[in-house]
Amino acid sequence: MKTTVLTDLTPLPSTVVALLDAFCAAHPGAELRLWAEHDQGQVCLYPANDEAVEDWSPGTRYQVEMKDGLPLALEVRALDDIPGIDHGFLAHALAQVLHHEREARSAARELTERYEEINLLYFISEILASVLSVPDAATRILAEVADVLGARRASLWVFDAGDNLLHIAASVGEDGLRGPIAVDDHESATAWVFRERQALNLERGAVLPTVPRLEPRPSGREAFLSVPINYTPPNGTTRTVGVITLVGRRTNVRFTAGDSRLLSAIASQIGAALETQRLVRDSLRQERLMRELELAHDLQLKLLPDPDAFEGPPEVAARCLPADSVGGDFYHLFRLPNDRVGIMIGDVSSHGFSAALIMALTMSAVAIYAQESGPPAEVLRHVHRALIKELETTEMYLTLFYGVIDPRAGRLAYANAGHPHAFLVSADGRRNRLGATSPPLGIAKIEDYGEDTVDWGSDGSLICLFTDGLTDRYPDRGAGAGEASLIADVAGVRDQPLSAILDLVFTTAAGAAVTTPADDRTALLVRG
Repeated sequence: MKTTVLTDLTPLPSTVVALLDAFCAAHPGAELRLWAEHDQGQVCLYPANDEAVEDWSPGTRYQVEMKDGLPLALEVRALDDIPGIDHGFLAHALAQVLHHEREARSAARELTERYEEINLLYFISEILASVLSVPDAATRILAEVADVLGARRASLWVFDAGDNLLHIAASVGEDGLRGPIAVDDHESATAWVFRERQALNLERGAVLPTVPRLEPRPSGREAFLSVPINYTPPNGTTRTVGVITLVGRRTNVRFTAGDSRLLSAIASQIGAALETQRLVRDSLRQERLMRELELAHDLQLKLLPDPDAFEGPPEVAARCLPADSVGGDFYHLFRLPNDRVGIMIGDVSSHGFSAALIMALTMSAVAIYAQESGPPAEVLRHVHRALIKELETTEMYLTLFYGVIDPRAGRLAYANAGHPHAFLVSADGRRNRLGATSPPLGIAKIEDYGEDTVDWGSDGSLICLFTDGLTDRYPDRGAGAGEASLIADVAGVRDQPLSAILDLVFTTAAGAAVTTPADDRTALLVRG
């Protein structure tokens, strides 16, 4: 009979061989044989590679009681009558040594596996720390995970809150389902793992009635392991950001509970990396948005004419402070034929980008029709026609004051489309409201816009135009409205430089303790 290879016992552990050798040395007249019994017969384990088994004459046989593994038998043949040999004790000692050796080998295997798992976790940490793009690192990570856990295929699914879908971020092995997968898909195992935040570990060929579709689809009776990728912020509740799945094992057995725990630990690392990448991406998007808002703010202010570049007469000053990066307040100045000057202020009913769009369209239309139409009422009529569709679409309206100063005729002709804050302060301090002649643009479709005129001279009269962003934040001082206080302040310093008047008005509005929401603040001053 030839000795076969028994991986759990051959070669025999050195401790076992040393014990048997020591016994033989202590009892020269004895010979030992250690047999392993299995379904094909028996195999001689000691002495090693014993080819003379046929010449062996039977001796006394003792069973070596083992808790697991192949049955063993210790056979002792004494050449002479040797007193004091306790063969039973030897068999018992041999069983103890083999048992401890098996435990040591099992512990060594477990330590080796844990070492591989720890190495894998460190490897994943290094990859995630060195690669900014998680999708770029995911394939390398999946390949290592599949190798350590003996999986044939692996896939990583990442949740996108924008479309409420799970997208395949990486996969290794044979191709499976490419997705995307809706998180409310009740036939999908991946969606179930994501929704329930529970691992799914299936025996080879097993299926769940509630989730008949496995992704990737197993081939035949492959095992299936899928775990959620969770992330728990330092101060917040845990949320699921994806799913990682392993399909099939090269050893053709199921995934163990330890495999599931290891994959969950890996998923936790990936979850933290995915969340970090999302925060970085959101931060970059926010920075880009802030740069775009700053650019939009600068561009919008460049649309407004520079009062310092407007050579008088008359003397002009203006200031515009949007509540957001961009706003709906604006003003305009025009040089018209025959030494006339066009002045305009407008206030769109909202602020932000949509209001800024209406503001830009209005300024463009006014710049065209102010040069062509002449009378203020005609300008407003044409502007309204040009903007009515955009105003109806955005459900906005705007108040608009447009006046034409004619120094030769000594008058100011104006059309006021519902703009309440327009005043003429005379040289002696009297205040005259330049009231509305028509409703705001966008409120109603009208063809005839009203127009009015007042006297105008070069004696120091002051046209004061401003928006409600200033009056709403201006202290009323018992007058019942911020507008009255504002006009009183302007009238009180009407002889001061226009820039100083604007400083007073805007500083007072900024320092007022009010609870109204911030709005765009604009003022235009014209002095003859």
